[in-house]
Formats: sequence, structure tokens, C-alpha cells
Amino acid sequence: MLPLTSVLNSFLALTRIVPPTTDTDLAFASIEEVARLFRKRKLSPVELTRLLLARIGQLDPQLNSYITVASDLALAQAKKAEAELCAPRSGKANRDRGPLHGIPISLKDNIHTEDVRTTAGSRILAKFVPQHDAAVVARLKEAGAVVLGKTNMHEFAYGVTSNNPHYGSVRNPWDLSRISGGSSGGSAAAVAAGLCYGSVGTDTGGSIRIPAGLCGIVGLKPTLGRVSVEGVIPLSPRLDCVGPLARTVHDTAVLLEAILPRVKGEPSHGSRRRLSAKPPEFTLGVPREFFFDVISSEVRLVFEEVLRSLRAQKVRIKEVSLSLLGETENAGNQIAWAEATHYHQQSGCFPARSAEYGEDVRSRLALGTQVPATVYLTALEMREKFIQQLHLVIADTGVDALAVPTTPITAPLIDQEAIRIGDQDHSTRALLLRTNRPANLAGVPAISLPCGFIPAGLPVGLQLIGGVTDEHLLLQIAEAFERAHPDGRRPLPLAVPARDANPI
Repeated sequence: MLPLTSVLNSFLALTRIVPPTTDTDLAFASIEEVARLFRKRKLSPVELTRLLLARIGQLDPQLNSYITVASDLALAQAKKAEAELCAPRSGKANRDRGPLHGIPISLKDNIHTEDVRTTAGSRILAKFVPQHDAAVVARLKEAGAVVLGKTNMHEFAYGVTSNNPHYGSVRNPWDLSRISGGSSGGSAAAVAAGLCYGSVGTDTGGSIRIPAGLCGIVGLKPTLGRVSVEGVIPLSPRLDCVGPLARTVHDTAVLLEAILPRVKGEPSHGSRRRLSAKPPEFTLGVPREFFFDVISSEVRLVFEEVLRSLRAQKVRIKEVSLSLLGETENAGNQIAWAEATHYHQQSGCFPARSAEYGEDVRSRLALGTQVPATVYLTALEMREKFIQQLHLVIADTGVDALAVPTTPITAPLIDQEAIRIGDQDHSTRALLLRTNRPANLAGVPAISLPCGFIPAGLPVGLQLIGGVTDEHLLLQIAEAFERAHPDGRRPLPLAVPARDANPI
């Protein structure tokens, strides 16, 4: 078999795509490009998996994006994929499971994996090895994906920085002194750095979209309940979602297609569709309240440029009003605090094993014990009112989705607990949750995609929020934006000291 980059150079030259010149270029190829090479028998899933494992060994000591690298399992899955895809065309063993077949991906470490430890980023579960796969993992395996390992995360998914006291902080590939975001921070960092082709994470208050925005990749939170959470360690059952992270919208759609049960008559999310020469016409709503009350000047400038560009593309922009947005932050917090503490109490871990939690998670679990039943029920009532208002506004104004910044700030420094905006200091955690809580509270799909950079070279995310089951529409809008704003920049991690905590 030819050297990997030589193979990809030849193929991409034929398809008029700028060819890579190194193995790094191959690591940053799209799922679609790699899948085509597999089917042309110009590339081996085993060789590609070995390349990714080598990159993890080389770069992950700097990024700390993985907790467990399952090398033997990944190679066994790659060999199986190779046997199925590369068998003689007339042979009975040949089987094509779809666009993810043989593609190396990662999984957030709160998702159960049979015979591979699932720590949830905690000391308490450091030696927990599930006997069964989560439902989402079973679907990915059926699609032929190769699981490279389990990614680092904020402990028990209860935070937005991925600063983990037990396994070390995840570092942002664009600036290793900064956070990757959380709680799916390891997944986002691994995807952004070319250490996997996609990942599956969880999102309760922005935990897919926040790290996607801070790391300059795409992350999608589906409609609540559309992707099974069976076998996923919960945080807040009324808010928890499972969804994909990838470098492009199309790759995100491919992952979503694999994990999302199909509804009869619904369009395929991951099909190899392409927009026509004349893109569909969209109308986007920009809320006048809440999202721009607290925002850095640099992020605001990038977002304003995005709106100008969208108008130039003939996208209609409407100002809309959602008066209940200001109440979403508190309601989301009350629900999450109460439900997270309830789960940890039921599991027998809190308060019995309080000393084994990190300080920040332990304090939030203690906070959850102080949420009165009436406050929790009031938050649930507010949630229902907000759901109704959101869908009425979408219907009455005729907008296809809301367009807002994913986060009001770019990636903060590791351990930077407060950010100054204007003349006030704001909690980093509160800022990152602020613009993401509304979609979780409403249970609607939302996608974050890269939309630009501030002068310091840090990425900014554009968030699109749709109505229930509007994942396909959000992907269409996001793909149209991505095609009009191609950006080939990649993070270039620099040498840094060894991990800042000893893995358990």
C-alpha cells in the first residue's frame, strides 16, 4: 500500500481539493474524504488508526484530551472494518456499513463502553468498567466507527472548563494556556487538534456547544430525547442530551446520522447531499434581549461582521423578542442543581464520598441540597412557559432559526475564574453558560460552528437555535454559512510542560 499522504494527494488532486503534503494534512482530512479513499481501496483503516494513535501519543501529553486510549480495541475494530470494506468485491464478506465505517472517533468519558473504563472524569469511578455499551455506542459500532478512546472532561460533566483535579486540565489547541471549554472539553480539543475525526459528547447547559465554540469546531445538541441517553452517566435528566462534535458541518451530520434514530419520511442528515448553486433562502432571528447585554467587544465585532456577511448572502435577518430569556439562567441552574444532587445521592456517593469529589463539583452538589421543592417546581413551570414562547415566536415571525453568539467571550486562561467586561467582573462559568442555557431549557436543537477569530487568534462560535426536531434545517443553514466562509486555519499546539495532574 502506498504512503498515506501520497494516496490522499493523488485522490484529492482528482477531486480538485487542495492536497495534503504531510500526515498532519491527512489527520485533518474530512470524514467524507477518508471514506472515499477506503472505498477506492487507496487507504487502510488500520494504517489510518495507527496514524491517529501515533498523533495521540505525540500531541496529547500537551493537550490532555484523552483519559483512556484504547489502542488494542481501536486496532481490532479497524481490522474488522478493513476486512469488511476491502474484501474481494465478489466475496460474501464484503460489507459497507456507511460513511463512518472505519473512521477513528472518540467518546466522552461519561458514556458507557463495554470493557473500557468509564470514569466520568472522576476519582470515584476511576476503576469502573461497564459490562455493556451505551445505546449510542452500540449504534456507532453498528455503523463501523473505530473508537480510539475516552476523552477528558469536567468531573461528572458538572462544569464548563474541563479543568479536572483528578486527570488534569484539558488545554485549548489554539492556545495551550487556555481552557478548551466543557464539559466535553477533551472531545472538542481532540477533534480540533486532529486526534480523531469526530467525537460524541453530552450537553446539559452548553457542554457540547461551549467547547466547540472555544476550540473552533462544530458541535450539535439535538432535540431533547431524540438521541438515547441510555448508558450515559446523568447530570440533569430533564436537560441532558447526547450529540456530535466534528470539524465540518457535513462530518457532524454523518455522526448525527449514526446516532439518531430515523423517523419515517424524515430527510437523511448524513447523506452526501450538496447545496445547489443557488443556496436555499433562510430567515434568521436575532433576539433583542439578553444575548448582547453581557458580551465582550471582540466577540460582538465578530458577530456583527457575521450578520453583515449573511445579509450580503441574501439571508434575511429579523429582530425578534423573547421576554423570558432573562429567566432561563436561574431556572436552568435550579433544575440542574437539584437533579444533579438527587442523582449523586441516589448513587450513594454524596455525601458519603464527598472527599473524593473535586472542590467545585462538591460545592455544587452541596448547593443542590438547598434547592426547595417549590423553587424546583417553579423552575419547571418557567421552563414550560419559555418553551411555549420560543415556539410561538418562531412561528409568528417566520424565522427558520435564531442566530446568536455561542459564548460571549473567547477561551479564558486556565484557572481564570472571572472575566472583566466593561467595568464589571463576571464569573467565567456564568458567562459560558449564559448563552447556552436557553436551548437546553427549551429542549430544542442548537448548533455551534466557527464564524471567525478575534485579533489574538482565538476562535468565535456562531450558535443557531431551532425548533423541536429541526436538526436537519440547522445543518442546512450551517452548511450554507460554512461554504460561504471557508477557513483553512488549524491550531498548532506548542511544546508545554507535562500534564498538570497525575492520571489515576
